[in-house]
Amino acid sequence: MLYWVLKWIVVGPWLRVLYRPWTQNMDVVPKNGSAILVSNHLSFSDSFFLPLVCPRPITFLAKAEYFNGKGIKGLFSKLFFTGVGQVPIDRTSGRAAEAAINTGIRILKQGDLLGIYPEGTRTADGRLYRGKTGMARMALESGSPVIPVAMIGTYEIQPPGKVRPKIRRVGVRFGEPLEFGRYEGLESDRFVLRSVTDEVMYSLMELSGQEYVDIYASRAKALRKEEDEAAESED
Repeated sequence: MLYWVLKWIVVGPWLRVLYRPWTQNMDVVPKNGSAILVSNHLSFSDSFFLPLVCPRPITFLAKAEYFNGKGIKGLFSKLFFTGVGQVPIDRTSGRAAEAAINTGIRILKQGDLLGIYPEGTRTADGRLYRGKTGMARMALESGSPVIPVAMIGTYEIQPPGKVRPKIRRVGVRFGEPLEFGRYEGLESDRFVLRSVTDEVMYSLMELSGQEYVDIYASRAKALRKEEDEAAESED
């Protein structure tokens, strides 16, 4: 209920007026049945604009920190993300990652739409980074199609670290669904999972026009932090 209230009454109308989001090829989203919407991750705003334009509700696997905050801010964060149907996941260990994958598969087998950011975190510089293979395993085990989705312009309105977004038009571009039935029974093969993931990331690169970097975004952030710390020590 809260999902639709936020989308059509509280938040959605303001976003539509201020940002005038455009869409391309949205009719590829199935009217029923499961699918994985795999998106690049440019900004915190992505999780508002993608559900805003999609005709069906999307369940995202959201990091547990959004549900475990302290004080009033933490309470409102928990209520918001729970109310809009997001599912908390713990990303601190291999066992936690396995539980997250199983949760995604369960959502898909219910016939719902699952939203995933395969880079695992927001880009720090606007480039597209290597995807993690959990998405591929969910697709193979559930038999769900993968729909690549490119967020356009959200990095410019709210890059990481910026609290107040700028007002400018943004877009959401949907790619043709990708089917991976040819890999049935190979969901435990790490080479197959990497191949599927790379195929999806290539499609995202073409849709978004981003430069692709073949390292994980988390590693890129760590390297940048090390470089900044080294520069500070030299000063």
